[in-house]
Amino acid sequence: MEKWSGIPVCPGVALGKLYVMRRPPEPPAAGERDPDRELKRLAWARARAEEQLEEQYRLALSRLGQDEADIFRLHRMMLEDPDFWAAACEPVETGATSARAGVLAAGERFADQLRTLEDPYLRARAEDVEEAARLVAAQLDGTQTAIRLPGPVILAADSLDPGELLNLERDKVLGLVLGRAAPSGHWAVLARAMGLPAVTGVAAEPEWDGRSAGLDGETGALYLEPDEGISRALSRKENAMTLRGKEQAEAAQRPAVTRSGRKMKVCANIGRPEEAAQALAQGADGVGLFRTEFLCLGWTECPGEEEQFQAYRQAVEAMQGRTVTIRTLDLGGDKQAPWLPPEEGENPALGLRGIRLTLARPELFVPQLRAVLRAAAFGPVALMFPMVTSPEEVRRARALLEQCRTQLEAEGVSAGTPEVGVMIETPAAALMAHELARMVDFFSLGTNDLTQYTLAADRQNPALAGLWDQRHPAVLDLIRRTARAAREAGIRTAVCGQLAADREMTAFLLEAGVDELSVPPADVAAVKAAVRALD
Repeated sequence: MEKWSGIPVCPGVALGKLYVMRRPPEPPAAGERDPDRELKRLAWARARAEEQLEEQYRLALSRLGQDEADIFRLHRMMLEDPDFWAAACEPVETGATSARAGVLAAGERFADQLRTLEDPYLRARAEDVEEAARLVAAQLDGTQTAIRLPGPVILAADSLDPGELLNLERDKVLGLVLGRAAPSGHWAVLARAMGLPAVTGVAAEPEWDGRSAGLDGETGALYLEPDEGISRALSRKENAMTLRGKEQAEAAQRPAVTRSGRKMKVCANIGRPEEAAQALAQGADGVGLFRTEFLCLGWTECPGEEEQFQAYRQAVEAMQGRTVTIRTLDLGGDKQAPWLPPEEGENPALGLRGIRLTLARPELFVPQLRAVLRAAAFGPVALMFPMVTSPEEVRRARALLEQCRTQLEAEGVSAGTPEVGVMIETPAAALMAHELARMVDFFSLGTNDLTQYTLAADRQNPALAGLWDQRHPAVLDLIRRTARAAREAGIRTAVCGQLAADREMTAFLLEAGVDELSVPPADVAAVKAAVRALD
């Protein structure tokens, strides 16, 4: 038996065979270079990398949550930075270097500059620059392929980029052993969200491949060919953790009630219908946010009424009588569907998005409203409109909803009666909450956008990360105002932004009068536990 000590990153135990990942050798440096050809290759690789990062963003948002998904949005923003791109292109234009060498050199140079800064947030962005540059280089090399694992294994590698980790087949990886990955890196954020035991600082040798191993993510120890005593100790530890996990899972299935008897519903955010069953298994009291735009982003055209109906019905039936809250299409801003014409204007976040877009495009809105009404015949459904800024928008949307109901009844098609609510994600909506509350059955606070618009700080801009603060007094005051208006009107208030999963803010949200929190499925158990800890 051999023991190697590394840096513990993600707790957990893994016992199994090691799989040592071998990366292909770097391609040889190009000889004669054609600057025009290399610039075209560089532009093509950048476009492909941006497409891939957008796909990874959607996948991470759907599977893991907003914080994890934002990693990929940050990488894309690095590629869009004009200074970074100029630094990558300049030596290529002169013929001094190849496209691949140019983008990697730019990544290294910008990362080195960021690491010298005092601001810890900006220093941490060095990793984003390097990862974005490597992604472009991989496109140029043709080496951007998914990691294929032979079966359930402990994966050993020098390092893993976030995209590689996200695309792993989760049922085939037992744990991670990395050689030189930073313990605070983005890979660690994703590994924790995926529940993978992980250690860094242990450089695997090629001859380790296929050897039996034991991994302790809590202590950072890796055992090669562990003896019977170590194997038993690790198995006991694994069993104890599994038991704790079962106890937590059982607790997650129970209602979240404070010590003084106040009940809080804890629901799940989903982006795909199949995630509803997963959310239920993790203890969700319902679906607090079904992001329907994620059904549309990968299509060459908007899914029709029947496709949407089948998706909504699947989620409704999976929740077994618990309410599914369906948000109408929230396209625009940072979510551009390929089948929509590019939006004009310099700031899409302030443009034709959310309810503005669907009211302007009834050919998109009507099929969705009909699909939601049909799905509501199979279980409790709540329908909510995003990006509302005025009562007139609500009146128009509700009138269109009633027209769709009348059409379905005339056609002899079953339709349910969903609750109707609005998302409070603009200061205008929060300040008009008393008037809006008389028109709807519930509010849902989208704290990500509410923070962005209240503080005039783009939540996708890393340079403004220090300003984008969901705990800002102005944001919290708008939350209180909204919840108070809802309570006075006798309707419920939910929160479905990142703030809902912030356990340090659970007490504030209860005190403010919030009735429901909607969080990534993986956070349901922890948020319920945070509610139970309060009196």
